[in-house]
Amino acid sequence: MNEVDRLTDAHAEDAAGYARAYLDYVGKLTRRLDPKSIGAMIALLEDARARGATVFFIGNGGSAATASHFANDISIGTRTGDAKPFRAMALTDNVAVLTALANDNGYESIFVDQLRVHLRDGDALVAISASGNSPNVIAAVEYARSRGAKVVGLTGFDGGRLRALSDIAIHAQTAKGEYGPVEDLHMVVDHLVGSYLAARVKRERRNAR
Repeated sequence: MNEVDRLTDAHAEDAAGYARAYLDYVGKLTRRLDPKSIGAMIALLEDARARGATVFFIGNGGSAATASHFANDISIGTRTGDAKPFRAMALTDNVAVLTALANDNGYESIFVDQLRVHLRDGDALVAISASGNSPNVIAAVEYARSRGAKVVGLTGFDGGRLRALSDIAIHAQTAKGEYGPVEDLHMVVDHLVGSYLAARVKRERRNAR
């Protein structure tokens, strides 16, 4: 039994008690995140911005929503006037493209076939997967690596194949099946990274005056 299942059983008749226990658990998991890995991701994004490179985001289900949110926060949330932009694109967002690729070539191809069109030398990939084993994510990561692209992996559970394939691994260590806490932590990383980069751009603009 994973921790979320244990907490729901323990607080079956006490919603407020469950809320307190869940928040405490997510707080404990948050404290286990490796700040050096997050710092390395920030450095990768800053380097991509300096070079005009694009960072692509991918994921399935809840992780697809995180990929979209992350690309928004990096590309739009950091905007300040005419400052040099961060180029970020979620490959989860075009329903016509996703369904065409899934229908024609199979669901495992929906991200890698987009990368074959859009990935340029020097670009990077952020792959988000709680299990770390989603076939379409792994296919995209292997292709990106074959092109020399750096890969950031956001994972949960035991990290799966994605953790091993990532140049930078940001891992939420949980029992298998704890999707909620893993996705909570991935969104914490999103807002942490986005807020830091937005502040850096604002300071950069002030110092240039």
